[in-house]
Amino acid sequence: ATTEGSRVFEALVTQLSSVVLGDGAALRLAATTFLAGGHVLFEDSPGVGKTLLAKALAGSVGGTFGRVQGTPDLLPSDLTGISYLDDETRSWVFRRGPLFNNVVLVDELNRATPRTQSALLEAMAEGQVTVDGTTHLLPDPFLVVATQNPQLDDPGTFPLVAGQRDRFAVSLSLGLPGRAAELELISGVGGTPALDHLAPVADLEEWRRLRRAVDATFVHPTIAAYALDVIDVVRTRSNSQQPISPRAALGTVQLAKAHALAAGR
Repeated sequence: ATTEGSRVFEALVTQLSSVVLGDGAALRLAATTFLAGGHVLFEDSPGVGKTLLAKALAGSVGGTFGRVQGTPDLLPSDLTGISYLDDETRSWVFRRGPLFNNVVLVDELNRATPRTQSALLEAMAEGQVTVDGTTHLLPDPFLVVATQNPQLDDPGTFPLVAGQRDRFAVSLSLGLPGRAAELELISGVGGTPALDHLAPVADLEEWRRLRRAVDATFVHPTIAAYALDVIDVVRTRSNSQQPISPRAALGTVQLAKAHALAAGR
């Protein structure tokens, strides 16, 4: 599993890098987060390739892609779906929302109200949504790639609720790709046209198997203690009223396990 996992992971990173040119470290960490079963938050400027990365990731893992545009009038049902009365059968039917995809891009999440942001909490933590008292399982694997505007004083934005931010395994920034990569983009290398040539590097069942292998990866007590030492230092020095939670600590170790598997260790 370790050798095969490393091979599949490197194929994924290589394919992502052929579409999104520039910071390979950010792409690798985003791919590691997917392998770990986490979610990604991009705090970045517009137009640097965040949407492109989400689409490339969905195509490379053989999954479906959904997109939500954050706006102040966005409702929770616009994410989860609604129940409606079918005139022919005279019964209630559930119409699935965009969350029912393997990779879901929530663009400008902080333009949505806290009420709508909260619709993601159950989905991100438990892989399910509850509508009208009925629970619906989301696809497996399931990944949320969210973006938020870096300008905190931008009119029409709402800070992420604490429980929302806590459910993201990583916060990333792609930044500018660099002059050489940008020249390649202008010349027609990578970018949106490259999406048409993507093929899955492994099917969804293989990704589920690799995720189970990450869960089963052994963590030596010394490594666990070291991880907690680092987290405790951050907790002490941040002076935050909302210190790093145990869930975030578990997520950090889960990322380390996924990184070990991806590196063939």
